[in-house]
Amino acid sequence: MSNEIRCAHILVEKESLAKEILEKIKKGEAFSKLAEQYSMDGSRRRGGDLGFFRKGVMVKPFEDAAFALQKGEVSGLVKTQFGYHIIKRLE
Repeated sequence: MSNEIRCAHILVEKESLAKEILEKIKKGEAFSKLAEQYSMDGSRRRGGDLGFFRKGVMVKPFEDAAFALQKGEVSGLVKTQFGYHIIKRLE
């Protein structure tokens, strides 16, 4: 098993907005389109794609949530010092 995973995320400041986005994902809206529309960081231009990373690179709450996901799975809300993340495991 590789020690690297590839994830996309959506990062927003407000918990209420994060919950709204999570509902849209559950209703079948495209994760990448929502990332482009709402995410606060540079990954929004790539549909939230953060590329491959290994343990020790991301902040701990993000890393713990990301590595717990199965391929294709979307996390619940993950709070870090940057805001609220919704993470999708790509590979």
